[in-house]
Amino acid sequence: MEPAKVLTIGGSDSGGAAGVQADIKTITLLGGYAMSVLTAVTAQNSVTVAAVEFLAPEFVIRQLDVVLEDYGAAAIKTGFIGRADLIERLAERLAEWGGPLVVDPVLVNHRGESMFPPEVTAAYRAKLLPRATLVTPNWVEAAVLTGRSAHTLPELADQAQQLHELGARAVLLKAGRFGDEQVDLYFAGQTVQEMRAPHLETSNTHGSGDTLSAAIATGLGQGLTLPQAIERAQQLTQAALLAAREWKLGAGHGPLGHMSGVLYSGGMARSRGSRKS
Repeated sequence: MEPAKVLTIGGSDSGGAAGVQADIKTITLLGGYAMSVLTAVTAQNSVTVAAVEFLAPEFVIRQLDVVLEDYGAAAIKTGFIGRADLIERLAERLAEWGGPLVVDPVLVNHRGESMFPPEVTAAYRAKLLPRATLVTPNWVEAAVLTGRSAHTLPELADQAQQLHELGARAVLLKAGRFGDEQVDLYFAGQTVQEMRAPHLETSNTHGSGDTLSAAIATGLGQGLTLPQAIERAQQLTQAALLAAREWKLGAGHGPLGHMSGVLYSGGMARSRGSRKS
């Protein structure tokens, strides 16, 4: 049986922890065939992003066209894009393609600071979110996209519904830590579901969002339903975080243990609750 072909569109991380490097590891680990379209090349490590070189939009689109013309794709995920004009052009091409699309809206740095001008957020809202099968913001990115802050689970649930109203078919909002648990909120138009996992104390979290979204895209490409793809992706991400918990590969926020977490357990599945919309 041939592997599902999964395409990631995003930036290159020279440290190997995040971006397309994390995506390729994740897709391959789950049995998919990973393809990539680079939007930018970064000079970064576990401590800092020292430089970013954006690739010309024409070249990014050319990469996408050439891959799709020959290989095609069973699913696509987007990560670091960073420019409004490129978001608009990608949205047009992805609408023509028409398959499952996971949008990981990279808008803030690890300190929670916005990295891009307001036009980038506007382009996500108007052009890319309406194309998304699933959008996967963290709580800071959700605040940027909705224009409102949220601190409680009911407030974050309202944000998830607001993002759904922008056109995404489903929303997985990474709400963050509440007590000794990490909480994600899932909304696909009816009831907001709370997905909980034990909080892991570790500095090795760089690339966790990329890993989650790439794993979801791979599941969709392999024919899983969206809830099934999300649950498996959460299990894998949790296992990869646990595998690298004590690593000290660099001085800052290190990578996940993708290959060390290959034997992830179904027992890592998150508990599920619901919140009425």
